[in-house]
Order: sequence, then structure tokens, then C-alpha cells
Amino acid sequence: MRMLAGTLPRFQERVTRSKAPMANIKSQKKRNLTNEKRRVRNKGVRSELKTRVKVAKAAITTGAEGSDAMVVVAQKKLAKAGRRGIVHKNQASRRVSRLMKAANRAKASADA
Repeated sequence: MRMLAGTLPRFQERVTRSKAPMANIKSQKKRNLTNEKRRVRNKGVRSELKTRVKVAKAAITTGAEGSDAMVVVAQKKLAKAGRRGIVHKNQASRRVSRLMKAANRAKASADA
């Protein structure tokens, strides 16, 4: 069977993070696969969150043009991740609050 680089055969076991033996129960095997898929997807979303927040904070501190738009994008991403359960909703709320507090502080100092 010839494969392309980086692909797995359809029924080959995927590598999981833990070294624990896999369960014999069929439903648990399926659950482990779906958990791994979700973990990988959520990892990408969390990475995107970090990037958006970092870009927004940098724009706030430098007083860059369009920093308000960057803050809004970061705020939306955080809220969506909180709704979907990728981060806890209280954590999402706290991070949005801190971001807005920093934005408001920077805006007040720029106006003064």
C-alpha cells in the first residue's frame, strides 16, 4: 500500500499523548479518537486567541492606528471561545475585561 508523506492508513491507530494502554471497549476507543481530534482543534483555537490578544495589546501600547478594530476582533474571539467551551466562560470574560481596561486606560492617556 503506497501512502503520501504525512498520511495514515485508514485503520491505523493514531498516536495519542498518553502511554497508557488503550481500552478494550469499542465505545471508549471511539471516544479516545474524538477526544484527540477535539484536542488538536482546540489547540489551534487557543493559539489563535493568544495571537489576537497579543496583537491587540501591542496595538494598544503603541497607540497604533486601528487598535480599536484589533481589540474588537480579540474580544469576539474570546467570547466565542468561551461560548464553545474552549476556555472557561469566566476566564474569557476576565480576559476581555482586562483587555478593555487596558484599551480604555490607553485611550484616556492619549486624550489627556
